Amino acid sequence: MTENSPRYDLVLTGGQVFDADTGASRVADVAITGDKVARIAPDLAAAGTETIDCTGRYVLPGLVEGHTHIFAEVSKVGAPPDEAHLRRGVVAACDAGTVGASTFAAFESYVAAPAQIRLVNFLNVSVLGLIDFRFGELMNPDTLVPEDALAVAEANPHRVRGFKIRLSEDVVGHNWRPLLKRSLSLAAEAGLPLMVHIGETPEPLPTVLDELRPGDVIAHCYTGKPYGILRDGTVLPEVYAARERGVLFESAHGKSNLSFKVAKPAIEQGFLPDVITSDTSARNWRGPVFDLVTSMSNLRALGMTMEQIVPRVTSAPARLLGLDAEGYGSLVEGGPAHVTVLADAEEAILPDAAGNTMPAVRLEPEVVLRAGERIATVPWRGLPADA
Repeated sequence: MTENSPRYDLVLTGGQVFDADTGASRVADVAITGDKVARIAPDLAAAGTETIDCTGRYVLPGLVEGHTHIFAEVSKVGAPPDEAHLRRGVVAACDAGTVGASTFAAFESYVAAPAQIRLVNFLNVSVLGLIDFRFGELMNPDTLVPEDALAVAEANPHRVRGFKIRLSEDVVGHNWRPLLKRSLSLAAEAGLPLMVHIGETPEPLPTVLDELRPGDVIAHCYTGKPYGILRDGTVLPEVYAARERGVLFESAHGKSNLSFKVAKPAIEQGFLPDVITSDTSARNWRGPVFDLVTSMSNLRALGMTMEQIVPRVTSAPARLLGLDAEGYGSLVEGGPAHVTVLADAEEAILPDAAGNTMPAVRLEPEVVLRAGERIATVPWRGLPADA
């Protein structure tokens, strides 16, 4: 290093650095100055004021979670965002329908604004939001008040990036079709996508898919509940047709959705989720879901490669949520220093939502940077108490 060579605040050395768009990787150093990525190249360690050896590790853009529930202390399903996500490698996340128009002000003031993590929201079409899983928020169809949802979205474009409807029969009863049509109309008026929760829907999935527009999102694509993406073990042709016209599918493990018996044959047939999500909530962030990196570990064990996984937890959710414009989901010179460094940890026996288990080599976040700030991580919550 010469006298005039640049100095960097931090250099992550020797890691496998991934391109978020292609999933390709190369061994390189990542140099950080302030809140920016200064350079990505080999042999930068000598110019670092501080270095972290990332040899044998995966160096990714900070992870982006596209489906979670983070309205703690108000909703019975809300987990604490920084503790459940940021300290486990996720730098930006989307609350998917926990919040409705009538509860949005509390979410903004007491959860989203104070959080370290960048939070956005798919607003529940019911003004009630998802306060308690025991009581369907749309059983009274009058709780879908389009003018309220549109007003909140229009006043809060920094936060509201779409809308969410749960189409399970215990949420919508037999009113699913008019409720879905009204939800699609309000989403179209706002110019935003609609996320549709499937599983135990009143009618088979192709009937639902026929209604959706390009950019709309199917949540829980690997659900084991009735009316999922498979028929006799084969992905439905209507599912491929919906994807072809621009409908997106996300994995959303959740306490009661992702099934290894659905995910494995679907992945073997080449049907991968467009976005990998965890559906973390107060019901599952201490198990069986735990966090996004555990969901990544599950899908890797089911047959996806890291090259396939990385874009689906970085660039793809960032685009869906409109966070790519803020630099989330990519790791490039001059961009924000949002970085997650993952390591292969010990093999664990991981469960799906039905209690089926399989061995998987866990991914574990070792270094998390948000805007260049080092975030203290916490151990995996599935470890034995005396570990």
